[in-house]
Amino acid sequence: MGEVKEKITLVNTMDAGYAYGGYIKETEIRQLIVDAVVDTGAMSLVIDEKTCARLGLAIESDSEAVLAGGDRKPGKITKPVTIRWNDRFTTNHALVLPGTEEILLGVIPLEDMDLKVNPVDRCLEGVHGDRWVRYVR
Repeated sequence: MGEVKEKITLVNTMDAGYAYGGYIKETEIRQLIVDAVVDTGAMSLVIDEKTCARLGLAIESDSEAVLAGGDRKPGKITKPVTIRWNDRFTTNHALVLPGTEEILLGVIPLEDMDLKVNPVDRCLEGVHGDRWVRYVR
């Protein structure tokens, strides 16, 4: 299929809450537009330490990641980060892996934003076209 990369916006969700409450200005919300590799083998959002620091994300807990080859690597789980792609968004905890150079967009945020990989055009598209469908079961 080849690699699929998409531009996404990462937003410090706690900053957004502070801005909503009037504690900081909206212009103070830390956010970044990044190129992410769409990785259907990853469960969540995976970011590097530099991106975590630039967003000012607080660490929730230590974690361990199992990589594609079966190796285990220590990491950290952040406080919530909002992921935006076009008009869709979701909020997840990111996995910070030391030494990682690419940002990975995994299946949980893809599912929540009702997105799928188009392998022919090597891009993301809505599962239900342009209509964002949220399921409640």
